[in-house]
Amino acid sequence: MAFGPSPEVEYPFAGLDNLGTKLVYLKNIVTRSNIIVGDYTYYHDFEDPKNFERNVLYHYDFLGDKLIIGKFCSIASNVKFIMNGGNHHSDWFTSYPFPVFGRGWETVPYEWPNKGDTIIGHNVWIGYGATFLPGVNVGDVAIIGAQALVTKSVAPYTMVGGNPAREIRTRFDSATIQALQEIGWWNWDIQKITRNLKAICGADLETLKRSL
Repeated sequence: MAFGPSPEVEYPFAGLDNLGTKLVYLKNIVTRSNIIVGDYTYYHDFEDPKNFERNVLYHYDFLGDKLIIGKFCSIASNVKFIMNGGNHHSDWFTSYPFPVFGRGWETVPYEWPNKGDTIIGHNVWIGYGATFLPGVNVGDVAIIGAQALVTKSVAPYTMVGGNPAREIRTRFDSATIQALQEIGWWNWDIQKITRNLKAICGADLETLKRSL
């Protein structure tokens, strides 16, 4: 029995016209240690998906922040992550970072505004052209609409869209969401996931519960 493509390949659709070289399993093309991606998460790019890191902006090693993306995420072309290096002080009388330039301006103590890691949960769908601001935490199985500007954290199983992104609706009722979070099928081994695909894709909660 086959259990899907290997999570270690770069191009899971290799050989298919117009898609084979445009979609990659992201963890296999990321080169930076401060970008962490789970198995089976894919990224599509109309030009070259191996250039994903160009969309992770102002990501400076000395700040220590990470971009963490879970398993089984679907990331569309032109999605961007603005990291903490793009932050400026808003509590000063200026947003200009004078001390960074030195040459006499370093006399003002400077602490770079840091909102922490940007974290995308498991099984999140991110639509075309969405942008994430620093320190955002997106919960499992959320959906981010095309061109959304995500300025604050998104709860699990929530659909958001717009600029700034606002909640459109939750995907399921609260009892179903709680049960699915407890099941956490994305953490199963791929053999078990494959055996339960009909229930996962068919929204058969009772079968998934019996599989625990």
